[in-house]
Amino acid sequence: MTKQSFIKGALILLLAGVINRLLGFVPRIVLPRIMGAEGVGIYQLGYPFLSVMLTIVVGGIPLAVAKWIAEAESLGDTRRVKTIFRTAMTLTVTLSLSLTALLVLFAPMIATNILPDARVYQTFLCMTPLVTIIGVSSIYRAYFQGKHNMIPTAASQVTETIIRIIFQLMLAGALLPYGLQWAAAGAMLGTVAGEIAGLVVTLYHYHRDRRRQPDPIEQAPDTTVPSLYKRRPAEPPVLRRLMHLSVPVTGSRLVGSLSYLLETIFTNRSLAAAGIAIGAATSQYGALQGMIVPLVLLPTALTYSLSISLIPTLSEAAARGDRELIHRRMHQSLRLSLVTGAPFVVVMTLFAEPLCRLIYNHADIAPLLRLIAPFGMFIYLQGPLQAALQALEKPGTALMNTFIGAGIKLVLIIQLASNPQLGIYGAAIAICINIVIVTALHGWSVARFVGYRIKLLDFVKVGTAMTIMGAFALWLMKGAWLPHEALNLMLASIGGIVLYLIIMLLTGIVDRYDAVRLPIIGRFFK
Repeated sequence: MTKQSFIKGALILLLAGVINRLLGFVPRIVLPRIMGAEGVGIYQLGYPFLSVMLTIVVGGIPLAVAKWIAEAESLGDTRRVKTIFRTAMTLTVTLSLSLTALLVLFAPMIATNILPDARVYQTFLCMTPLVTIIGVSSIYRAYFQGKHNMIPTAASQVTETIIRIIFQLMLAGALLPYGLQWAAAGAMLGTVAGEIAGLVVTLYHYHRDRRRQPDPIEQAPDTTVPSLYKRRPAEPPVLRRLMHLSVPVTGSRLVGSLSYLLETIFTNRSLAAAGIAIGAATSQYGALQGMIVPLVLLPTALTYSLSISLIPTLSEAAARGDRELIHRRMHQSLRLSLVTGAPFVVVMTLFAEPLCRLIYNHADIAPLLRLIAPFGMFIYLQGPLQAALQALEKPGTALMNTFIGAGIKLVLIIQLASNPQLGIYGAAIAICINIVIVTALHGWSVARFVGYRIKLLDFVKVGTAMTIMGAFALWLMKGAWLPHEALNLMLASIGGIVLYLIIMLLTGIVDRYDAVRLPIIGRFFK
């Protein structure tokens, strides 16, 4: 078994995440050109309901598995690892198959009476296998994450992305002559194909790992570990403890998923109340959730990798009572999230119009990107903060924070999106306010539980670097040094980012110690 350190594991997932996000923009760019914003809207409408079902199946169980396996591994208890995995897989398969059957049975009623556009029916049916496929994949990935081996997860994610892209574009184009609803359904079938491919890769790594494992009967738990690691004499049954660990996390994520579903329904209903036709409302929703939000979420490839690596690391540190390590890991993850996300925010805010025109061929959606992009900084910090609360066994707090933000967001959507003068911008404003509230609450909660506080000086340094970077990038863009807008945009973005990184090195936010840990180029900084 290849076990990686926190930073190395995060970097492996980061590399996979960057590849996935970059490749993932291929369908984001091409699908709007194949089936337009309205077709993208139909495709997106099914996802909120799928998100709710997936949250029930994989919301908290994989997190509990990763955390618990990390603890069992620290004890050297191979038998316990096997029991945890089998129990979690049985529970997940049972839940996922039951929910899939319910989705198929009630699909006509859901598409007609709950979701705001009945044309989503074909897409909805095509997405139902994802509940079981993703559910099973999540347990295998959690198994490897608990063992601090991020390579299988990274490999499966990249494979899933490549296969998904190929089949999405191929099937969407092939089914377009039959109508937008069938083109959207074809794109969803491409997603199913990708998830199946990712599962196959994970299964390959799992079976290879099992062949390397010693017989659990021959391997006794390590008795040399500190007393804090020793198993309690009367440990609860596996299923009971698994439910105890996973249910609060599932509840927290279910609030977010239900909020996403209600956001979809309320946004479309509110736009209709503002006098916007169903087709136009679907198109505007597709632009917001299918084009703008994915662009803003691009840097979360890093925050996701940090969050996944953070959970087992903080779990072990908390079990040892090592508060210093908790603070150090929190500082590393939040600093890297802040530093990495900042230049993306600058580029998306300043160059929203050319980005939307060149990527999506829809310059009219640029004001939406310009509105949401600055709030991306809060999104990038939110992931590690929420992971910390879960790793520290405070999922109830994360649940309450998410619930408060979701409630405020939904009320604001009804109030603002139904205003004819705001329309879809009202929904975007509500989403931005929700992001700020939830991130602030998570940060306050982490400070309360472990005494960690984000260093304000880091924000000052990054903010100054962003300002200087923005001014330099604008100067390069307005200079029009190159013959094509795309080339000038690339020059301005790369030039600004290079200057930003230089400032980060000079101010000490990024140092040689961080550079040494980078893959491939790290050896040049030793």
